[in-house]
Amino acid sequence: MTSPETEKQARMWAMLIHLSILVPCLGIVLPVLIWQIKKSEFPDIDPHGKMVTNWLLSLLIYGAVSWLLMLVFIGYLVGGILTILWIAFAIVGGIKANEGELWKYPLAIQFIK
Repeated sequence: MTSPETEKQARMWAMLIHLSILVPCLGIVLPVLIWQIKKSEFPDIDPHGKMVTNWLLSLLIYGAVSWLLMLVFIGYLVGGILTILWIAFAIVGGIKANEGELWKYPLAIQFIK
């Protein structure tokens, strides 16, 4: 049984995992780093770390496809949509994590289960 303070801290770390995607230049490394460092202390954040990592890997794949599609100009539209989804999904995931819920990112490919 966890104490209310421990649960509150776990929710905060889970929220930070989601929102750390938005940190410029560190958005790929920081969420994974937080997850790996804190998952033994707060086991409840493990599914959040997996979800965010799956989304980041999916986003990299979608971004590569978008980059290739820029040769025919549709990639610019796809890239813009991906940017909006990147920001929106991080915010929604962070809010849900702070509420104690695991939000499954739509379009995320499940690499890590």
